[in-house]
Amino acid sequence: MSGSPQVLRVEITVDSREGADRLAASMVERRLAACAQVGGPITSHYRWEGENQRDEEWMIVAKTAADRLDDLVGHVVAEHPYDVPEVVAVPVAGGNPAYLEWVCDETRRDVAE
Repeated sequence: MSGSPQVLRVEITVDSREGADRLAASMVERRLAACAQVGGPITSHYRWEGENQRDEEWMIVAKTAADRLDDLVGHVVAEHPYDVPEVVAVPVAGGNPAYLEWVCDETRRDVAE
């Protein structure tokens, strides 16, 4: 998709639906993400502090412009209930050019309300 703005999908897990909704809304309100979808519950299996863990979590999938990632990660780390929240960003290789442009437009700080 030559010429399309660089967009990222950012995955974040949270321990409750309410917490995921709150975090997703705050990312969009602060223009750190154009869209944040909450899905779940999911079951996560992982090691933490030397022990195997299994927990129910909720997944947020946020779409943002690449140049907003650092601010988005900083916000998640500050607002998230976990000591080490999962924040994984992957580049979007293609898609609807109008949608990708919209994602970038909506993550600009200077967009009029």
